[in-house]
Amino acid sequence: MRVAVLGGGRSSEHDISLASAETVRGGLAEAGHDVLDVRIRRDGLWSLAPEKLRGADVVFPAMHGPFGEDGTVQGLLQTLGIPYVGAGVLASALCLDKAAFKRFMAGSVPQVPYAVARDGEWPVAAPELPVFVKPAQQGSSVGIAKATTPEELEAAVREAWKHDPIAVIEGASDGLEVECGVIGHAEVEVSVPGEIAIKADWYDHDAKYEPGGMELVVPAQIEPQVAERVRELAATVFREAGCSGLARVDFFVEGDEVLVNELNTMPGFTPTSVFPKLWEASGVPYPELLDRLVGFALERAEAEKKYRY
Repeated sequence: MRVAVLGGGRSSEHDISLASAETVRGGLAEAGHDVLDVRIRRDGLWSLAPEKLRGADVVFPAMHGPFGEDGTVQGLLQTLGIPYVGAGVLASALCLDKAAFKRFMAGSVPQVPYAVARDGEWPVAAPELPVFVKPAQQGSSVGIAKATTPEELEAAVREAWKHDPIAVIEGASDGLEVECGVIGHAEVEVSVPGEIAIKADWYDHDAKYEPGGMELVVPAQIEPQVAERVRELAATVFREAGCSGLARVDFFVEGDEVLVNELNTMPGFTPTSVFPKLWEASGVPYPELLDRLVGFALERAEAEKKYRY
């Protein structure tokens, strides 16, 4: 199978995407695929014209953040009629936008208290301090800050607005950070949950990507019934958001209560990334995982042929 792997892009996660793409290329080659390396520069220039991707059987967009994980590249591939790994246009856009995702899931799953602040407009009510402030459409902890005072909150919101016109203000949870992987299309499978153990005050960019910044404890040190609740919610959120292929769902576990935090439709594939480690611990080696993701892309493309647009 000829698989084109996209990496780079215009977002602030350009370098992380390149690292993910490099690891994905190696894993796909190990699984026996013919791999095509396609890179997108920071200015948006492609190393291979998009229309030439038709020479590939499947595209693996190993891209993170805006201009890659937000439905834009997915829309291009959909228009070209090329099967691709991961969520479609709507699910990609919905899940990257933290504010839209939280509103969409409100009433369906438990979440931490939150408020939304549009550029220049302060929310009427915000969760009690301390809080975390995030740009709505950034990943990898870009632009995120913890605020414990009103002054820090104002500064954090203004910093978030430098990255995105919408800032999300989330109430801080004192629970465990637990993450779970989901794969599949018509039928989904859920990994064993893993617990994020860090030495820092919170799970920031350095903790995510610097060696030794965090330790993934698998399985998570939670009660069996709580772990099962995590897995159930991961599958529920995946289906309700309309995802396909893969996702990593992040939670806070406060005793017996499980709160949904975010869903990432294209989680990292770098050497420190959680998603492949969760599946390795669940009995799915890295090359097999990538091979199955290619299969899900083809499954979805075949299913879509039944419909007339």
